[in-house]
Amino acid sequence: MNDMTRIDQNQRRSRAIVHNGIVYTAGQVPDDMSLDIAGQARQVLDKIDDLLKEAGSERGRILTAQVWLRTMEDFAAFNAVWDAWVVPGRTPTRCCGKVEMNNPACRVEILVTAAV
Repeated sequence: MNDMTRIDQNQRRSRAIVHNGIVYTAGQVPDDMSLDIAGQARQVLDKIDDLLKEAGSERGRILTAQVWLRTMEDFAAFNAVWDAWVVPGRTPTRCCGKVEMNNPACRVEILVTAAV
């Protein structure tokens, strides 16, 4: 089966998979967990930009996004970063919820699905 392209695959996950003209990303988390929500969000969105580029897509082609926050107290500050990042007039569907993170220092995790 060669109809899928796996990006940065290891024994547990692929960071992204391209199949049938769609890019599916794994949840992306920041590298520097000491940052505030704005800093962590920017890092995650930069990682998503890089993954989408590697997959042949870009942020204006995102179909849907799932955003997980450690606390809803970060919601407004996260949205300020998100709103500056999305392409005006080409915003994806999105859900945003509060979850218990794998690493308590992680404030945000995002996964997206995009068209190639």
